[in-house]
Amino acid sequence: MRDTRESRLLLILLVAVAFALITVDIKGGESSPLGGARRAAAGLLGPVERGAASAVDPVADTVRAFREAATHNGRIDQLNQDNTELRQKLASSDAAAGRTKQLDDMLRTAGAGGYTVKAAQVIAIGPAQGFSWTITVDAGSDDGLTRDMTVINGQGLVGRITTVAPTTATVLLASDPGFSAGARLEGSGEIGFASGQGTGPMKVSLLNGRAQVKEGDRMVTFGSQSGRPFVPGVPIGKVVEVEATPGQLTKTVMVEPYVQFTRLDLVGVVVVPPRTDPRDAVLPPAGAPAAQAPAAPAAPAAAAPPASPTGGN
Repeated sequence: MRDTRESRLLLILLVAVAFALITVDIKGGESSPLGGARRAAAGLLGPVERGAASAVDPVADTVRAFREAATHNGRIDQLNQDNTELRQKLASSDAAAGRTKQLDDMLRTAGAGGYTVKAAQVIAIGPAQGFSWTITVDAGSDDGLTRDMTVINGQGLVGRITTVAPTTATVLLASDPGFSAGARLEGSGEIGFASGQGTGPMKVSLLNGRAQVKEGDRMVTFGSQSGRPFVPGVPIGKVVEVEATPGQLTKTVMVEPYVQFTRLDLVGVVVVPPRTDPRDAVLPPAGAPAAQAPAAPAAPAAAAPPASPTGGN
């Protein structure tokens, strides 16, 4: 018990002395009587502190570098994510703008011809039965579509409907080798039959073997009774070659279609034919370039429902 009391008294005495020294040092400021001792201690301990710091700093710098690298990597990842989202938004905006232009061009064509159309989007591509060139659109009998309706877009003739389901329909493209439609030459009114040739120009057999025709002349659909399967006046394309057929009763010309069949996206199905034949009114003014379809988003590579490979006028 005696040693414990003495230890406590000694501790209390030391604490009191320490507080007294601290009070004297604080009140003395720069002229404190303890300043010399403090400077001496700093001189002795300074090299030790610097040595310890030099030993610890590389470790601290390494830890700091890893921490900052992680922060920078996180920022880079965030920036990459932001850039990806921005590109997606721009792509979506471009696609929306492209489809808006397609719709505007189609409605302008329909208005010029007096056609009432039902807009539809391509959701699948052929070939179907007989390796026909076909597309499937997202409109069907529930939307008033029936077989043998004309299909157009902002550039001209796309094809005709061959098969109809409640919510979809199959369109035989004008590029199909089995496709055939009545055609009429701009201005002179010479008529013939246009046939698809796959990826090449369409072949048009004019009924008048002496018809005056040259490269650059344009052709439109002749039309069918009651507008089925073809309404009149739809632009088909322009003549790119006139075959020499001396002594033949017909004249063959090759016509480059206005429609780009590999870039179809939005189309219009003519549900009501025009009251009167628009003749050449749907064609753009002479010398004006034909409207070009913007690049369309890729359609699903699914086979369309079976379609008849035989066209007709």
